Amino acid sequence: MLTEEREEAVNKTMSELQNIRNIGIIAHIDAGKTTLTERILFHAGKIYKIGNVDEGTATTDWMQEEQERGITITSAAITCFWKGKKLNIIDTPGHVDFTIEVERSLKVLDGAIVVFCGVAGVQPQSETVWRQADRYNIPRIAFINKMDRVGSNYFKVVDQIHQKLGGNATPVEIPIGSESNFKGVIDLIHTKAYKYEGEGINTKFKEVSISSDMKDKISHYRHNLIVKLAEADEEVMDKYIHNGGIYPRQLKEYIRKATIKNKFIPVFCGSAFHTKGVEFLLDGIADFLPSPADIPPIKVTHPETHKEETRPADANESLCALAFKIMTDPFVGKLIFTRIYSGTLKTGEYVYNATKHVEERLGKIVRMHADKQEIIREAVAGDIVAVVGLKKTTTGDTICDEEKPILVERIHFPNPVISMAIEPAKKADQEKFVKALKKIEEEDPSFRVSFNQDTAQTLINGMGELHLDVIVTRMHREFNVKANVGKPHVAYKETVRKPVASTGKFIQQSGGRGQYGHVEVNLEPAQKGEGIIFVNKIKGGQIPKEYISSVEDGINDGAKSGLLAGFPVTDIKVTLYDGSFHEVDSSDIAFKIAASIALREGLKKASCVLMEPIMDLEVTTPDEYLGEVLGNLSSRRAKIESITQREKSKIIRAFVPLAEMFGYATVIRSLTQGRATYTMEPSFYQEVPGSIAEKIIKGEV
Repeated sequence: MLTEEREEAVNKTMSELQNIRNIGIIAHIDAGKTTLTERILFHAGKIYKIGNVDEGTATTDWMQEEQERGITITSAAITCFWKGKKLNIIDTPGHVDFTIEVERSLKVLDGAIVVFCGVAGVQPQSETVWRQADRYNIPRIAFINKMDRVGSNYFKVVDQIHQKLGGNATPVEIPIGSESNFKGVIDLIHTKAYKYEGEGINTKFKEVSISSDMKDKISHYRHNLIVKLAEADEEVMDKYIHNGGIYPRQLKEYIRKATIKNKFIPVFCGSAFHTKGVEFLLDGIADFLPSPADIPPIKVTHPETHKEETRPADANESLCALAFKIMTDPFVGKLIFTRIYSGTLKTGEYVYNATKHVEERLGKIVRMHADKQEIIREAVAGDIVAVVGLKKTTTGDTICDEEKPILVERIHFPNPVISMAIEPAKKADQEKFVKALKKIEEEDPSFRVSFNQDTAQTLINGMGELHLDVIVTRMHREFNVKANVGKPHVAYKETVRKPVASTGKFIQQSGGRGQYGHVEVNLEPAQKGEGIIFVNKIKGGQIPKEYISSVEDGINDGAKSGLLAGFPVTDIKVTLYDGSFHEVDSSDIAFKIAASIALREGLKKASCVLMEPIMDLEVTTPDEYLGEVLGNLSSRRAKIESITQREKSKIIRAFVPLAEMFGYATVIRSLTQGRATYTMEPSFYQEVPGSIAEKIIKGEV
């Protein structure tokens, strides 16, 4: 039985948890995420002057790079309050080069607002962020923005969400007018109409009577709302079938329940730039998105037994937290953004990093407001905070109590698709150069630094030209290191075509204790995107258990450089099925080297091929330039998937090798007099045609 004090503490904690909303704002580039965040902060009383993305004054775009380029580069966390609810908001980038920021943000959030442009609708990056939200099972609401723009069509975008994303998206409000006639919204839950008056920060809404020409439309969409809810909830279905009345308060409860279960997506509309529709969206966040108490307890594993456990969102439970982002601050050093799933973090206490097996002391806990910090004494389950003082903790590490160690599933990081040689402009800056690269690599897991032994060059690897360009600029601005860079190169990979068996032996005798490791493995092709799969099928103790992890390490190390041209090996399955050991001479290093030898020998027989990254490209061009754009794409080995019409423009969707897309921005501008736009993102790896592969292997490309 709980004591009265304990019961009271639990009830208080649950009440506080119910009032927290950990949410992210995600979308395709230029859909209006940062502008919407700025308006949310204004209406929530967090700021008193609205910033502007184009002018570089948005609160969450605090980096100088973001302000100059007019894009979001790093996800920014900020806390505000709305009608008694604490909103921890993360504004994420829309550009595909910074997709890691969306990935790690969604890993720790409980809900998301997906922003769509009322004109462009569902775009390529909209699909990417939607899939990322699906991966983490994130409940979401949709906001169709830019309703006052020429060509906006609310209901068309809702249909696209159904058709392209497969989401049960249903309007809970509909617009009054569109384009320049967008005047307000109709709340379908309460059947009330609201019109906007004034401009900018003086924009206000007032309730108005519903015009007779809108009544049939409202009736149709409210009925549709209940039908869609009935598909997601048996209780609503029962009331619908038996003509039972559903009052607005009940309707809101049903929408909340179905949204949290990810069976329903409420759709809102407005114009963030003109401060219209934002208050109703804020109500939707508070009413429909889950609190930490509404989501299932997080699944964790014990680091030694690998047994699955759960940790409920409770401040009185043992600690479970995930470090999901690192940021270097010029004044306090390393800031580690942390989501607390259970337990309490207190300043000055020792915590255990279960990933690195080290104990560290918490120096300081801060609540982040973009680039500003508010020092707090403690943070509890459900909170997202930044901590200072954990020197060995990196992105993806689990922080817990040493007596009850657990591991949270690590964050999925995409592999870089582009690389570039880099060196400091002055030899005297070599030490600063190395430190700067190390700090940026620590902050950004989608950025990797490597060294090419053959050319004696340092290589930086990232998600695109913009990604690497931003990093080079940051080195100059933040670390005072000017760098010289080479031309960008594609991050090719190697893989195998056929299954083979292979043996690896490492035997050394040199006087005293020798070295002995012997492994037998099967190599075979794996599915696209699976990377290196290691399977242990050792039975009967041919190789002791303590050496199995060394065999896996040897395989992973060996796969870093392939046989054809030294590119990493990927998408192979390696099965360890036999081997032998020596009671005295066997060691971890011997088995690691033996496994690496087995992999190399296997690759020689497995018909290795070169793979290249293929990009999912979308080009929007005026009708009159369609022929020129298509002709140019065909010269770039593009495979055209579809050509659709949107107003007076053609939308071309194609798959094209990244190697053919360098400098495309300049080409598309000159072909269309600057009127076409394009977006692209990595989609999959594909075998390089023989003639091109030959040139790459010879170093002619």
